[in-house]
Amino acid sequence: MYLLLGASGVGKTLLVKRLQKLCSKDGSRELGEPPPTLPTVGTNLTDLLIQKKITIRELGGCMGPIWSSYYGDCSSVLFMIDAANPTQISSSCVQLLSLLSAEQLASASVLILFNKIDLPCYMSLVEMKSLFRIQDIISCANQPITVVETSARDGTGLPDVLQWLRSTLKDPS
Repeated sequence: MYLLLGASGVGKTLLVKRLQKLCSKDGSRELGEPPPTLPTVGTNLTDLLIQKKITIRELGGCMGPIWSSYYGDCSSVLFMIDAANPTQISSSCVQLLSLLSAEQLASASVLILFNKIDLPCYMSLVEMKSLFRIQDIISCANQPITVVETSARDGTGLPDVLQWLRSTLKDPS
């Protein structure tokens, strides 16, 4: 089980829909127009066929206070941050540090996604890494952490997300 976490409105649902499209059997790598999405209330379960079937459980941002009740089933975490919304930085950082310190996730692989890089007001990867002190987080964390810039809207970075998902399948968990 993979957990997809992040604040409300960061693009989690669109990411899952785009990954599903890229993994579909129709062979089309063309994403087309972004599908409509609604804010997730509760959880969404999505199966992706990568080398084998994996399940991504997307938890709505409003569920942040109870995310930890889902950690037990989790082998890997995708944590999404809106790179175009500076007002969410501190709360996203607190959420990230909280999940990285959770004992149940001590051996989980973690992918940090800086999303919405297609927007003109997005903060660069250098800015985001600096604000989050990513190097300090990576050096102190028990988990292997990967950082990727994405745009779930236009597809930028999604091949890197799929590659990361494939790489987590090689690790026994």
